[in-house]
Amino acid sequence: MPDHLRHRESRRDAGPGPVDLAATPFRGDRDRIVASPFFARLGGVTQVVSASGSGLLHNRLTHSLKVAQIARAIAERLISDPELAPVLEDLGGCDPDVVEAASLAHDLGHPPFGHLGEQVLDRLARHRFGLPDGFEGNAQSFRIITTTDTRGPRAAGLDLTAAVRAATLKYPWTRLTHPSPHPREMADPPRGAAEPKDAPGTGSSKFSAYVTELDDLTQCRTSFDKRVEIWQQTVESSVMDNADDIAYAIHDLEDFHRIGVLQHAPVSAELGQWESDRAEFAAYDDEELAKHHRRPGQSLEALRRRLHARDSWMVDDEIFAAAVSRVRDELVDDLLSVPFDGSVAAEQAFGRFASGWTARLVGGVHVLADPPTRSGHVLLGREQWHEVQVLKFVHRRFVLLRPDLALYQRGQARLLTSLVEALEQWMGDRYEADRLPRRLHDLVELAHGEYQMLAADHPRTLVGAAGEQPSGPAAILSLARGRAVIDFVASLTDGQAADLMEALSGRTGQFWSDSFVL
Repeated sequence: MPDHLRHRESRRDAGPGPVDLAATPFRGDRDRIVASPFFARLGGVTQVVSASGSGLLHNRLTHSLKVAQIARAIAERLISDPELAPVLEDLGGCDPDVVEAASLAHDLGHPPFGHLGEQVLDRLARHRFGLPDGFEGNAQSFRIITTTDTRGPRAAGLDLTAAVRAATLKYPWTRLTHPSPHPREMADPPRGAAEPKDAPGTGSSKFSAYVTELDDLTQCRTSFDKRVEIWQQTVESSVMDNADDIAYAIHDLEDFHRIGVLQHAPVSAELGQWESDRAEFAAYDDEELAKHHRRPGQSLEALRRRLHARDSWMVDDEIFAAAVSRVRDELVDDLLSVPFDGSVAAEQAFGRFASGWTARLVGGVHVLADPPTRSGHVLLGREQWHEVQVLKFVHRRFVLLRPDLALYQRGQARLLTSLVEALEQWMGDRYEADRLPRRLHDLVELAHGEYQMLAADHPRTLVGAAGEQPSGPAAILSLARGRAVIDFVASLTDGQAADLMEALSGRTGQFWSDSFVL
């Protein structure tokens, strides 16, 4: 077996362990991920908004299954092309089992209430607990598979192969320190590496590992960093990333049409008005365009300009216009033109839309040996890339920016904030120390050992963006408690978070509930 393939199969820890019954170690990885309780909990974690038991909306579990299905289709198509074989080999390989396993694992770390929960926990982690890494869903997924899940043959993590662990790293850097120089300092940073404009000095907006898992990141990337740049995704990670985009662009639109949120008239007006008046919109300067913020078509024109500013290497105005036309024809004038009524015909319309668009987008995926920094080695064709941007725009403009969704999410943000505060207070109550939830106690011990080791061996990794460095046992224990509370809350489902807060607030008369395990 070639050395690089042997390393792809190596697990983090050499030594004896149970033999997987699967045909390859990568299928064994997939089976361990699916058997994980962290995977099962995704059925109760929001994709965009909580389904409230309706069964009509995607959750993180159904989303992950569809990402895995799409990713495997992409990988199988790529490896079936004999012309791509030497390119894929030079870049480190593209195994469908690796791609599928990474896709199933990619959302394990998403907290209750989706991206809203991610933002809340990041703010609390950084400002309340002083954790330089804060919280990030991708980094939390990597922490689960390498550290906090205990269903593998050893005490820490799932003991997955290097290839699968590397394939989960969409953003193969830490928030602040690794690698050096950090990719956020590049003239044209990779996607996700730049600092958020509204929070300068906080490090990359997206990253896939905390400093506590830095050794795991570097170990699983050892052979790949000889084949791709240290800040680039592996080919298998790039396949998973594209599949995630495709699933998000298609299936979330279906969800909100199904429950009547995504309406034909406003979407039709926005796309149609831009098509008819695109020359007029293009003639406005940015200040004048902003004055027309209530005019249909203005938001789509703003998207076109953002794409030019952010992805000039890919964007093309005529292809963008063609993408708008295709989305208007196939989404607006076809799928959205008839309200969903639960009939066989309506379900068949969903099937045609989803299968047709999935086939089209998967069919456009190709490989570049030397991609621009904003892209991985695997990427959508130019037409399909523009179409995904327009589909995601419709979702953001007509679902995510709705005031009623904002009202709903503000309540969820308050719930999570109160829950973190209540758990922190419980942890600091010396009279209740013996009755602390066992899982939370274990997480404090785990994080305490990690931060003690980092403080002794790699103190620079604990320095925050403002330059402060924790010192002394009390400061290290405080970091450990903060990380433990964040780990604990992030591992809950939406329902468990709400029920636990009800219990801690004294508002429930139920003495015991099987909806959460203490």
